[in-house]
Amino acid sequence: MSIPLSLSGKVALISGGSRGIGAATVRMFAAAGAKVAFSYRSARAQAEELAKECGAAQSYPIASDLKNPEAARKLVAETVTHFGRLDILVANHGVWPPDDVPIERMSDEQWRSTMSVNLDAVFGLVKHAVAQMKTQSRNNGPAGHIVLISSTSGQRGEAFHCDYSATKGALISMTKGLSTELAAAGIYVNCVAPGWVDTEMSAAALQDPKSGEQIRNTIPLRRVGKPEEIAAPVLFLCTEHAGFITGEVFNVNGGAVLAG
Repeated sequence: MSIPLSLSGKVALISGGSRGIGAATVRMFAAAGAKVAFSYRSARAQAEELAKECGAAQSYPIASDLKNPEAARKLVAETVTHFGRLDILVANHGVWPPDDVPIERMSDEQWRSTMSVNLDAVFGLVKHAVAQMKTQSRNNGPAGHIVLISSTSGQRGEAFHCDYSATKGALISMTKGLSTELAAAGIYVNCVAPGWVDTEMSAAALQDPKSGEQIRNTIPLRRVGKPEEIAAPVLFLCTEHAGFITGEVFNVNGGAVLAG
């Protein structure tokens, strides 16, 4: 018996969709039948190539520097203008300052920048996506799905990266609060929390012989994840097969959180 993970007839917005986890999610959603708008900040060539791969009728890249709620509002509005509605939001974009910075030396500018991208813009995306979802016809199904991409860092912290950990922990708290707030409206809110994943953002740390070995030693499966291994749980949470799941943190980290 075949049980397809279908998103036929759905419109999704995936932030940070041109590379890494975001690009893998765009591909999977498009393959599942969704129409997908996705944002990118600077990787225009990669975004256009991804849109070409998925098909112009199925995907739509949008240049957006997501660093405040207003930028998020415009991104949601352009998605709705292009595809006519919005059924799914995947807040995937984010920054991870790569340098280890002790708290007493962390600049106000770094703290504010990380908060602006990783938290303020997510707030804006959720705010305006929910407003749109509540105005639409439900077609006898959920009014919408929201998946926030957090991190193991948001659960157990990360030394010398307190700005990043604070934002990712906040997304978990947002998931808990929003899931109860929006359940009556038929909007599901869940969180996927990856561990280390083989992407451009983590490449420097993973390719360094010393840090790469240390990272893998903290993962019971002794390897880092693939972008597709994060995208698949995101897809599942937006299908009918996850119809009794909301407010959950889906850990996808090779057992790393269990290892402490």
